[in-house]
Amino acid sequence: MRRSLSWRAGLVCSLMAAALLSGCATTRQPDPLEPLNRATFAFNEKVDEFLIEPPARVYRDVVPSMVRQGVTNFFGNLRDAWSAVNLVLQGRPGDGIQDAMRFSINTVFGFGGVLDWASEMRLEPHREDFGQTLGRWGVGPGAYLVLPMLGPSNLRDTAALPLDLRAEIEFHVDDVATRNSLTGLRVLSLRSNLLDTSKLLDGIALDKYLFVRDAYLQRRRSLIYDGNPPAEPDDEGEPPAPSAPRAQP
Repeated sequence: MRRSLSWRAGLVCSLMAAALLSGCATTRQPDPLEPLNRATFAFNEKVDEFLIEPPARVYRDVVPSMVRQGVTNFFGNLRDAWSAVNLVLQGRPGDGIQDAMRFSINTVFGFGGVLDWASEMRLEPHREDFGQTLGRWGVGPGAYLVLPMLGPSNLRDTAALPLDLRAEIEFHVDDVATRNSLTGLRVLSLRSNLLDTSKLLDGIALDKYLFVRDAYLQRRRSLIYDGNPPAEPDDEGEPPAPSAPRAQP
């Protein structure tokens, strides 16, 4: 699994946590590939249940939290450099410089990114990927798509995967054994961070597939527009009419 679970699953699960806290309900979304997506989703759930979640629990219970945080920081460090590239491509050079500074500071002073000194300096990450860049260029998301092992995506983000792969440190490691070890460690790190969120979701979602799908689509749309997406069209394809101004007393 050279393409990490982290960017896709981490993004989705972070939204699920926010949606759960805010009482977000699922909404009707276009899903022309739903039968295929549901089959893939069920497969991914079984893989997680039997192969990923159990060792992730052991990892969380055995490894000290400080070490686990260092592992998380390490795998996020190279993504800051890729985020900087995408921010420049999106026409946001100031934010790009900030993420480039994060990468430089944490690489030099944080032992390759194990320590996140940049956040202590209030240089927060943007975490932009090439799928978001394509969206900023006007490329539509296309159909929702669940990828084997990788989870929620869409046609645009799937097309961006070959370039987004370069944000993973394994891509730059030639030794197969080392690359596989890094991949396994990253998956354990990610899954251990999401154990509580996924347990909460299992307890309240009537249809887990629909909840994850809607959460992913809403979250990605929000990211494309930096948290301020335009109003979505209604069932007839027309944007909702602006609300009438209130009468002044």
